[in-house]
Amino acid sequence: MKSFVLAIAALFVTTGIFAQTAQTTPAATVKKADSFVKFKDVAHDFGKIKQNSPVTYNFVFTNITDKPVVIESATASCGCTTPVKPEAPVAKGKEDKITAGFNAAAAGPFNKTIYVKVAGVDQPMELKITGEVLNAEEYAKFEQTKSNKKG
Repeated sequence: MKSFVLAIAALFVTTGIFAQTAQTTPAATVKKADSFVKFKDVAHDFGKIKQNSPVTYNFVFTNITDKPVVIESATASCGCTTPVKPEAPVAKGKEDKITAGFNAAAAGPFNKTIYVKVAGVDQPMELKITGEVLNAEEYAKFEQTKSNKKG
């Protein structure tokens, strides 16, 4: 008798699970940062740079909405990269920039990401900087090779 009751209970539970209907509410609209700001480029290659010679690059963007846009934050994937964001809201149709600084302390190739958070958007945009840091001796050889090709 106990088995029969358990079997009937299992039947009701299973029927209840499969009888569930799909929700008919529309999915929430996902806001994307590129609907608010348009960057001229989202990646920059510094090429070969000399060790301990910091470099910077300006990622220029335009507010493509009809309202001011606020850049909430610009954070880097590591401490060797220092992004600087605009502090004031960017008016409609106006340009501004995120400045990416790289300290070039460690020799070798690098590939860093800067995460840009736009107010009202959940997912940050990604900007990339790449290049290769050469020690003083390697950089001197690189410059000599470059000079020989020009002459």
